[in-house]
Amino acid sequence: MSRTTAELIVKCLENEGVTHIFGLPGEENIYLLDALSKSGIRFILVRHEQGASFMADVYGRLTGKAGVCLSTLGPGSINLLLGVADAHTNSTPVVAISAQVGLNRIFKESHQIIRLQDIYAPVTKWADTLYTAAAVPEMVRKAFQLSQTERPSSTFLAIPQNFETEAAPDDARPLPVAIQGYRAPSPLQIDLAMNLIQKARYPVVLAGYGTVRANATESLERFVDTFDLPVATTFMAKGVLSDRHPNVMGTIGYTTHDYENFAFDKADLIIAIGFELQEFDPVRINPKGDTPVVHIHCFMQDVDKSYPVAVNIIADIPASLDALTEKQVTGITRSERLEKKIREDLRHELEKGSTDTRFPLRPERIIADIRHVMGDDDIVLADTGAIKMWMARLYPTYKPSTCLITNGLSTMSFALPGALGARIACPDKKILAVMGDGSFLMNSQELETAIREKLPFVILVWVDQNYGLIKWNMDLKLGHHVDVHFNNPDFVKYAESFGARGKLVGKANDLAMLLKEALDYDGITVIACPVDYSVNLQLSETLETVKSA
Repeated sequence: MSRTTAELIVKCLENEGVTHIFGLPGEENIYLLDALSKSGIRFILVRHEQGASFMADVYGRLTGKAGVCLSTLGPGSINLLLGVADAHTNSTPVVAISAQVGLNRIFKESHQIIRLQDIYAPVTKWADTLYTAAAVPEMVRKAFQLSQTERPSSTFLAIPQNFETEAAPDDARPLPVAIQGYRAPSPLQIDLAMNLIQKARYPVVLAGYGTVRANATESLERFVDTFDLPVATTFMAKGVLSDRHPNVMGTIGYTTHDYENFAFDKADLIIAIGFELQEFDPVRINPKGDTPVVHIHCFMQDVDKSYPVAVNIIADIPASLDALTEKQVTGITRSERLEKKIREDLRHELEKGSTDTRFPLRPERIIADIRHVMGDDDIVLADTGAIKMWMARLYPTYKPSTCLITNGLSTMSFALPGALGARIACPDKKILAVMGDGSFLMNSQELETAIREKLPFVILVWVDQNYGLIKWNMDLKLGHHVDVHFNNPDFVKYAESFGARGKLVGKANDLAMLLKEALDYDGITVIACPVDYSVNLQLSETLETVKSA
């Protein structure tokens, strides 16, 4: 019997190594869902398409293989858009597939018709619509190839309804999956970069998320050790070099002038490795645009006046770092070093907070307790808001991709659905989603998905009944805040209504115990922890005082 186009699509997905698809069905893709049910691909039925796209986003980030999400047409496809855009701005591989109306009415105004590829084009690397069943093998292969090769991103394919039951061409079959090759660094560019590194009295390394994708930890460590270079990472590159390394200062990207910024204030050369402009605005570390940059990545960065590239090494990142390390230039003179003082300031801030018994808990205490119970390989997802700033600044991270932050689109509420994607991608690791109460309720419906699919993890909700980061910024810039306060349900009863366990932190010393118990539990636990964010303004005032000194 000849295969249907729906069955051919599934064969092509299997050929790409797809094991899971996150999504929601609609009447326009029921035959594709039926074909999936007879394949080796597990379909994860979610409660909202946005959740599906975040699950695919985090799965792709942790595995390097495209996470796949699926929706019906019109409103379902639009709901899917946010996580797809998040993946695009975070350089994460995701393939989004959506149903579309049949070709018999796609050209005119009709029920639920939206030009989906036009909506997806600005937030993907490639977006298109299937117009003939014969194109399925090429278009599926193209979607995955573009998504997974540098620079990774999301791609989108719309499948008109009429193709689902149409017979696929007899000679249509999946195409071979090509292995990506990598470019060797130019010896001339290596020499030019080494000349700048040798002359610099205070060079600073900025490690971006590209170093994580390139698995460049070992090469980066050898390079840093050879030339004794101070290192700051972006939020998304946390852990690419362990925070135990003596040259690691911390993260850069906090909204104002943090301790790490002082190293860049003194820098006469920035060695940007795997850095991408969407991670944060380089004006924060090079406001006058007068510090030259050595850019090491597999693609050229966009033009920015605060990112003046003196040398571009466009090649495989580990190979480029190894080529620089092999030079082993001696006799380099450095000026006064700041990384030790910066490390000490951050460590003191966290250590002081770790013994703070005030209640509600301060962010430093919460972070210290999280670090105490999490293993080096365990994964924490830090959602967007004030919580992201505190986790990025203070959470010690020892391995790449163990503290996940979205800092391209900086999307709220990715962490809870993302934890499902993380659990599937890394079934042997403990998973903790750290969220504000504002973020939690945006996608809390996916608790049901996690329980139904038996995917255990822990959600820690920082409760302050405000959109904390907005309040923080209003208080800083306006001297007051408006329209940021909201009320919450009883989080313990809310969690229990889904069949999860709910816990409430009642005093400072409860948290570590509750976290440890929850992480050892083979199920879902929601822990509500009251947080005192009055320290936000204190931090801003302290950093401003240090800056002015």
